[in-house]
Amino acid sequence: MKELTVISGKGGTGKTSIVASFAALAQNVVLADCDVDAADLHLVLKPTIKSKKDFSGGSIARIKSGYCVACGKCEELCMFDAVFFDGPGNGTYPKTYRIDPIYCEGCGVCAWFCAENAIEFKPAINGQWFISETKHGPMVHAKLGPAEENSGKLVTLVRNAAKEIAERNKSDMVIIDGSPGIGCPVIASVTGADMVLAVTEPTVSGLHDLNRVLELTEHFKIPTAVVINKWDINEEMSWAISNTLKTKGVDMLGKIRYDIAFTGAMVHETTVVEYTKSPVAEDIKNLWNNVNEKMKTISKGV
Repeated sequence: MKELTVISGKGGTGKTSIVASFAALAQNVVLADCDVDAADLHLVLKPTIKSKKDFSGGSIARIKSGYCVACGKCEELCMFDAVFFDGPGNGTYPKTYRIDPIYCEGCGVCAWFCAENAIEFKPAINGQWFISETKHGPMVHAKLGPAEENSGKLVTLVRNAAKEIAERNKSDMVIIDGSPGIGCPVIASVTGADMVLAVTEPTVSGLHDLNRVLELTEHFKIPTAVVINKWDINEEMSWAISNTLKTKGVDMLGKIRYDIAFTGAMVHETTVVEYTKSPVAEDIKNLWNNVNEKMKTISKGV
């Protein structure tokens, strides 16, 4: 069972549309949407949720009603300005302290030093994760709550769940829709993958962000290949990207032309290769074939 992670240096390159089309073209695969900060693969694949579970990436402090003696120790120690002296009275004190859950970073210092044991420190619910079924196979995806953190931990949870399903179903591959950029969720998406496919576009910023992605995957020694989406909107820049890849010894597995079918497919909640028979669909099919051939050479150690 192999793992393919599809990422991009920035958002809006067509990464998720390509992953969705791969799902339609593939057989016997499990999908994992690891772009948990802005998951949208479900918008195209319309999954039926079979299981929903809460995700806790840390803990949060809360002052227990009736325990606070308004000593102010928690406010003094809090480095994140999360404690406010405007909590409800408790019969003994007209005002008590309150911890704002938005500002609380979950360090636990206030609970540790509270002499009255008035602060509880419990796991916070930061989001949910789902096991679903699509017409193209099982899918694991997640939704991080607004302003929540620890997305890297949630990505790892999603990946592990997808791998467990793949092993149980004897699937050939897990296809991961990773996050854009090079941050923590991206690192959690690519580490340990058999191959990374980086999606870029022919712009100056696209090349800049692609170089950062390649530095990241090189650091973790992950075999990486590239596809240029909308290559024909700036052919000169596409050539520049191609030459950069040759210099770095990175394979370019395909070029996808610009086509409004990408937008049409999203509007109709389907994949590009199912929505149209135009040449852009052939571009994606050729890319998928090249990805499979590349992964075979990697597995053989070529």
